[in-house]
Amino acid sequence: MKYFKWLLFVGFVLAFAKAESQQSPSSQPGVDACLLKAALIQPEMRTVNQSTANYDLKYVRLELDIDPDVAQISGTVTSHFEAVGDIDEVIFDLASNMAVSQVTQRGVALNFRNNGNDELVIDLPAIQSNGILDSLSVTYSGNPISSGFGSFAQTTHNNAGIIWTLSEPYGAKAWWPCKQDLNDKIDVTEVILNTPAGNTGVSNGLLISETSTTTGKRYRWMHKYPIPAYLIAIAVTNYIKYTDTVGSGATAFPIDNYVYPEDLVTAQASTAVTVPIMNFFESSFGPYPFRNEKYGHAQFGWGGGMEHTTISFMGSFNRGLIAHELGHQWFGNKVTCGSWQDIWLNESFATYLTGMTVEHLDGAAAFKNWRVNANNRATTPTSGSVYVTAQDTLNVGRVFNDNLSYNKGAMVLHMLRKKIGETNFNQTLRDYLDDPQLAFDYAVTTDFKAIAESTSGENLTEFFNDWIYGEGYPEHHIEWRQEPNGVNIVYQQFTSHPSVNLFEVQLPIKITGINGQEQHFMLPIDNNNENFNVSIPFIAATIEIDPDVETISKNNNTTLGTSAAFAKAEFQIAPNPAQDSFQITSSNIEVNQVKIFDLNGRLIEEHFPELSNYSDMIFSTPKMSGMYLIQLTTSKGIFTEKLVVL
Repeated sequence: MKYFKWLLFVGFVLAFAKAESQQSPSSQPGVDACLLKAALIQPEMRTVNQSTANYDLKYVRLELDIDPDVAQISGTVTSHFEAVGDIDEVIFDLASNMAVSQVTQRGVALNFRNNGNDELVIDLPAIQSNGILDSLSVTYSGNPISSGFGSFAQTTHNNAGIIWTLSEPYGAKAWWPCKQDLNDKIDVTEVILNTPAGNTGVSNGLLISETSTTTGKRYRWMHKYPIPAYLIAIAVTNYIKYTDTVGSGATAFPIDNYVYPEDLVTAQASTAVTVPIMNFFESSFGPYPFRNEKYGHAQFGWGGGMEHTTISFMGSFNRGLIAHELGHQWFGNKVTCGSWQDIWLNESFATYLTGMTVEHLDGAAAFKNWRVNANNRATTPTSGSVYVTAQDTLNVGRVFNDNLSYNKGAMVLHMLRKKIGETNFNQTLRDYLDDPQLAFDYAVTTDFKAIAESTSGENLTEFFNDWIYGEGYPEHHIEWRQEPNGVNIVYQQFTSHPSVNLFEVQLPIKITGINGQEQHFMLPIDNNNENFNVSIPFIAATIEIDPDVETISKNNNTTLGTSAAFAKAEFQIAPNPAQDSFQITSSNIEVNQVKIFDLNGRLIEEHFPELSNYSDMIFSTPKMSGMYLIQLTTSKGIFTEKLVVL
């Protein structure tokens, strides 16, 4: 259900929540390992776990007791859901080591069991008919076992305890009974954290209340936008809070930062850049999706960052990480990948937004350096696609492969930007974020492709087949030789993986002349072993392939054509430079014609040597000093050489 619909039922849901019986949780630490589990899917299909497909979550309240010095969680999770079909049981994802003491429905205890597959199975007392809204409360406790990137962790900083969560991709079930799939977003969430005095509890959305209890503090957070289970997060420690503000007046909203006391000064200096980045992203992609609540950072004990909706957990506060996690609020949180195969829709986009931030704040040269690094990472593996295969979705390291899901995908987005043009690219991103079927919901790769095609008017099937679904990268090879009016280029491509026999691409080249002149061209690579004639008004000295790193490639090289190299072995022009005359000496190759051109391609002289004299030909130099081209038409082809006249 989309965000704007929550008003239709939230009053009923909250009233229902207050009437729900709350039981005191018991404490029983668990010992069993938490098993990773995910539904394997077919390409371009949204993830659907059939065990949890028979209900639609509307509202979830987590009321938890958290002591950051103790690796333990206890509490009650209340879930309001609508039946999809007639149902007689409800299954939540919950790790087997978590101890469930009670499940109630409107105060009545129900039968439940963990089926040994990290699933809590609850028997309903009667059939719940299709479309009927009801609720369940699960009281539980335990020491969650971490998986993936952390799931649930208890660590310390400066001798102070901290508990934090990071549930992506499969870790939510480690610490609360949830629906972990990527096909149902919870419309409204409420998180209540009871913690000892001296600590602050942080979660998604707005802080509704902060009250004192007999043992410490009670923090009540509410988030009124649709959210998947993996983006719900908690962190508890002795935070110090400070706030930056975006905008002014009625449109202003806060950036709340929760940091360790020992890092306050450095954090304040580092996070200040969030405001100009936020302004840049809003101007590029539309308003911050959660403006009615907040944005913020919470420091935690992991080396990277995690884009929990409205509150990114940060292991550091470098500008690139700030931009990446903020970018996720649009790409990943507003529109979320519909399967872990499509993770690039989250990570490649957020990575490319860090590059766009570099371009915006630092300029073109810095952005080129960023692309050099991204391309180097993208071409580190010789195999592997941006799109994650179904069999790899259980491999967390593969799903979040930095080279493929982050950097290669980011470079593909840059290539798409160049292919369809700046205006179409920017509009594609906005159309994707604002699509009524995708906004505050899920998307798969074909959704994005369809929008890019509709916006640009181009067929992008080959582009996506090569660069998103295909593995590896191209190696571009150019063999060239000088002609009177330009250069002749023979192009050949090799690929690092056989899944793609040719990467079609608009290949940038730069031709530099002997006097430093430059011209840039785009070679439309549609076939291998293509021949191009490029007109230039000067003598070429070098050709560079993709000098500004606008495309993904590696091991590119350019060489002087083999025919020209052969000519050098068969002919000699001496002296060179020449003053009054020069001599052409050849071996046993018949020379039928000699032409002398200036650098503008104008024919200066033309000679037809006698057959008996072709091995030793002497010519007067042109009257004007400068650079000329000597073209020889022979029995083995046409060859061109440079002559300098003093």
